[in-house]
Amino acid sequence: MTEAIPMRPRTSRLPRTARRAQLLEVALEVFVEQGYHSASMDEIAERAGVSKPVLYQHFPGKLDLYLALLETSCDTVIEGVRTALASTQDNRQRVQATMELWYDYVADQGAAFRLVFESDLTSDPSVREQVDRVVEESAALVAEVIREDTGLPLAASHLLAVSLVGMGHVGARNWLSQDSSLTRSEAVQLVAGLAWRGIGGFPRNEDDNIQGVE
Repeated sequence: MTEAIPMRPRTSRLPRTARRAQLLEVALEVFVEQGYHSASMDEIAERAGVSKPVLYQHFPGKLDLYLALLETSCDTVIEGVRTALASTQDNRQRVQATMELWYDYVADQGAAFRLVFESDLTSDPSVREQVDRVVEESAALVAEVIREDTGLPLAASHLLAVSLVGMGHVGARNWLSQDSSLTRSEAVQLVAGLAWRGIGGFPRNEDDNIQGVE
């Protein structure tokens, strides 16, 4: 028999922003456990210790709640990439920091990555748009650094950036799902080393004239 998940006691009145944050936290648990289609607003309200009318005051429907949570998760990833790139001017360390971001996100964010990369609602255009936004905006940030440092054309810089982003999040998800014997640090070092051996082969703009495809 499956042990019942304890519900939170009915909570006192909270400021609107605090209540919204609490509801998003509870919704994340439910959506990750059950997926979008199986999750119910009834259970989210019960676990949060609020009435359904209170839940609907903040989110008119289940899709609205899911999209709000998805947007927050996507923003977290994109801002993390931005922070990693800005953390140093050393490009090898930038690669390291960016790969660490993906592995930290997959391992530490309460499985929020499942909403972004493993959603069971990607057929919905509004959900697909958010999921695509993570890759595109993350890649745009990386591409800007690549183009500034190498002088490669925008299209070439973007392709390299998308490939690096894919290496980060696909590798991190595989590492987690396979219950790898590698520690997070070991996995990051391997993937960051692979990425740097690739992107580090492009000379910096001030050191060489890049012959790129226009």
